[in-house]
Amino acid sequence: MAATSATPPSPAPSSAAALAVRLRDALAVTVLGGLLALPFIGLRTVEDGGALVVQTRWGALGWTLLLLFFARLLLRAGIDFWRRRRPAKRLAPARGQTALRRASAGAILVLALLLPLLLPDNRYAIDTATTLGIYVMLGWGLNVVVGLAGLLDLGYVAFYAVGAYSYALLSTQLGWSFWAALPVAGALAAVFGILLGYPVLRLRGDYLAIVTLGFGEIIRIILLNWTSFSGGPNGIGGIPRPSFFGLPFARSSAEGRTFHEFFGLDFSPMHRIIFLYYLIVALALLTHALVTRLRVLPMGRAWEALREDEIACKALGLNTTRIKLSAFAMGAMLAGFAGVFFAARQGFISPESFTFSESATILAIVVLGGMGSQLGVVLAAAVLVVLPEVGRQFADYRMLVFGAAMVTIMAVKPTGLLARREPTVRLATAHKSTP
Repeated sequence: MAATSATPPSPAPSSAAALAVRLRDALAVTVLGGLLALPFIGLRTVEDGGALVVQTRWGALGWTLLLLFFARLLLRAGIDFWRRRRPAKRLAPARGQTALRRASAGAILVLALLLPLLLPDNRYAIDTATTLGIYVMLGWGLNVVVGLAGLLDLGYVAFYAVGAYSYALLSTQLGWSFWAALPVAGALAAVFGILLGYPVLRLRGDYLAIVTLGFGEIIRIILLNWTSFSGGPNGIGGIPRPSFFGLPFARSSAEGRTFHEFFGLDFSPMHRIIFLYYLIVALALLTHALVTRLRVLPMGRAWEALREDEIACKALGLNTTRIKLSAFAMGAMLAGFAGVFFAARQGFISPESFTFSESATILAIVVLGGMGSQLGVVLAAAVLVVLPEVGRQFADYRMLVFGAAMVTIMAVKPTGLLARREPTVRLATAHKSTP
C-alpha cells in the first residue's frame, strides 16, 4: 500500500500584520504633524485691548490631525498596492516607454513654441514660462555634474552669479552687447568651475557637498562686500536688454529704427516679453542638444563611468582628474549662460538673487526629476516653478501645500519622476544562429 503525503498549503500573507504596520506609521506621522501644526493651527494670537492674547483652537487642530491620520493611512495602502502590481524593472526601458517619452517631449516642445500664440496678451503666463525656462536650463547644467558625473554640488548658484555679473559689468562698463558678452561670460563661469573642481578632486559625497557649499557662499559674500566692483548690496542696475538683430524694443530710439517701426507694428511691451521668452527657449534647446550629444561621446561615457565607480575608472586607466574638471567646467558654463540671460531679462541684479536657496531649488529639480533624465528635469522644474504660483490662492498655507506635494511625489517615486540610471550607450550583442 503506497503511502501518500499531502503537501501543506502555503500560508496566506498576513493582512493583519500589514495593517498594523500602516497604523503605526500613520500614528507616527500624525504625532509629528501635530507637533508641527500646533503653533500654526492650534494657537493663534489676537489683539485684545491693545495686548496680544494667545487663543487656542483645539477643535481645528483635532480635525487636522484626524484628517492627517487617515490621509497617511490611505497613502501607505495605495503605495503598497501599487508596488505589488508594479512589474519588475528591466535593465533597458521598453520600446513603448521610450516612444511615450519621445512623444511627451515633442508635445512639450510644441506647447512651448505655441504658448505666446495661444496666450498673446497674458504677460503673467509668459513671464512664468520664461522663469521656467531659466530653471530648466540650470537644471540641465547641474544634471551634468550631479546626474551624469555623480558629483554633489551645493554651490551651483555661484556660476549662475558669475555669468550674471560678467554680463552686467561688460555691458555697463565696456558697452558690450548681449550676444558679444554671452560666450565670454560662459567661458568665465567655466574657468570658475575649474577653479572649484581642482582643489576638491580628492573629496567625495558629503565632504564635496560641504566644500561646494562654501564656494557658493564665498562668491556671494565677495559680491556683497566688494562694493567698488559689484556695487555691493545695491547691486548693478541699468543692464541693457538684448535686441532683435540691433532693433531695440522701445517706443523710440535716437540710434535708429525700433522693432515695431521696422515691422510696421503698433508699439507693445509684449514684444519684448515674447522675444525674451523665445530667446530662453532657444538657449534651453541648445543646452539640451549639447548635453544630449555629449552623453554619447567619450566624455559623456566617462562621466557616467565616474558616477558608477571611480575606482574602476582609475583601474581602466581613465584620467579622473580630467573627467571631474570637464564636468565642473561644462556645468558651470551652462549656468553662466543662464546667468547672462537672467541679468539681461531683469535689468538689475544683486547678491540677494544668488543665495543658497537657489542652489537647493536647482538641486531639488535634478533629484526630483530623476538624476540623468533630461525630460525629468523639465517636469520637475514645472512642478517647482508652476506649483507655487498655482498655490498662491492658498495664502498662508501655500508652502504647506507645496511641501505636501513634494513629499507625496518623493514617496511615490523615490528615484525621481523619470529616473534614468542605465548607461546612455550600450554594446550591441550579435546573436548568431548555430547550425
